[in-house]
Amino acid sequence: QVQLVESGGGVVQPGGSLRLSCAASEGFTLNPFAVAWFRQAPGKEREAVSCIGTSDTTTYYADSVKGRFAISRENTKNMVYLQMNSLKPEDTAVYYCIARWTCDSLGHGAEFGSWGQGTQVTVSL
Repeated sequence: QVQLVESGGGVVQPGGSLRLSCAASEGFTLNPFAVAWFRQAPGKEREAVSCIGTSDTTTYYADSVKGRFAISRENTKNMVYLQMNSLKPEDTAVYYCIARWTCDSLGHGAEFGSWGQGTQVTVSL
């Protein structure tokens, strides 16, 4: 199984910014895989937010975050990031990252591995 560790969440005011980070545990490398960010708000289903391909040639953004979020990766550091700008209260959720074969069919969720603990993002006055 593949277990990823999310970090960078916190509490911010509307209009603020956060950068989430995703790293693999146990020496696993993210480089051969696409990585997707999902989020789950209280009382709601988990939804795909963004995804980045193996070589940063393919990206996906949910309509709700287009123009505000940016996904990136630094393969030499074995890290994937989600830069979140102009945050809104409706962005409040636990955010998860998951390794995938590709960014296709994101509705299927995790293709392999398991969900981690996620990182909490709270946007509030």
